[in-house]
Amino acid sequence: MISKELLEPFQYLFDSEIIEKIADVAFLKTFQKADIIIDIGQDLNFIPLLIKGNIKVLREDNDGDELLLYVLESGDTCAMSLTCCMVKSVSKIRAVADEDATVIMIPIAYMKLWFDTNDSWRTFILQSYQIRFDEMLETIDTLAFMKMDERLFKYLTDHVKLSASTNLEITHQEIAEDLNTSRVVISRLLKQLEREKKIELGRNKILVLEF
Repeated sequence: MISKELLEPFQYLFDSEIIEKIADVAFLKTFQKADIIIDIGQDLNFIPLLIKGNIKVLREDNDGDELLLYVLESGDTCAMSLTCCMVKSVSKIRAVADEDATVIMIPIAYMKLWFDTNDSWRTFILQSYQIRFDEMLETIDTLAFMKMDERLFKYLTDHVKLSASTNLEITHQEIAEDLNTSRVVISRLLKQLEREKKIELGRNKILVLEF
């Protein structure tokens, strides 16, 4: 059982009935940056609701290379995990804490029950599917139609919006892994963006000047 105050980010989404039910059956879990929250091949027993921090949702190819699909913010859930819960399959994604995160974990047995009986929960689930689907379409468009330098700058400006800060604490290697390319390529393109006066580079920091 958790405190209803923890559900404040969801107050505008859920009615009082579902808030009470979540508080009764869910539990709280905290993760540090880079912790794996959900892994590929894992059986899913809980639905995550993010109340603090950001979570990266990644796909992995046969060679073990990762591709960033989307990032969850406070008030979000992972539609990919919802899908796996609905069809009772193992996870096909990896969810990693992009910064220290606090997550409400709801046993999956309640997902379908509330979907069938509560309008606000059903609306939240369907909207989550739509939002994440749109984000994955954007990822596909980015891969198909944008050059790497454009993808990189979009990645940086998206992180500015997520963190509400133009000063990003991130390494070249972390960016390379998210964009499924090499650190050398990222370092070269970051230098190019710096010459174009779009960013300033520091030690494991990037100041975004345009966004």
